Amino acid sequence: MKTTTTRLAFALLTTLTAIGAVVATAPAAQAQVAGSVNVRIGTPPPPPRYEAAPRPRPGYAWAPGYWAWNGHRHVWMGGHWEHARRGYARYEPAHWQQGRHGGWYFVPGRWMR
Repeated sequence: MKTTTTRLAFALLTTLTAIGAVVATAPAAQAQVAGSVNVRIGTPPPPPRYEAAPRPRPGYAWAPGYWAWNGHRHVWMGGHWEHARRGYARYEPAHWQQGRHGGWYFVPGRWMR
């Protein structure tokens, strides 16, 4: 029993060490969490896909689709309705912005006052 527990503990420690090494050596995509998530990658997003915007819907804003980063590649996220928020003038859709020092930054969709 003691040998099995020791082996399991060693296997877990080895796995966690390997995961830490991969995370520490992967500068292509970075995330920072402090109330919001900022993603910076070196690969520019593909051109946006064309989506026909549906008819306006009272009390909602249409958020067009965008390319999201899944940690390995860009994946398309289709458009969706955002419920209107009282006190906010408009909805700014999610988009990618090129950084001043290289790389691309994802800006999540948000309501603007």
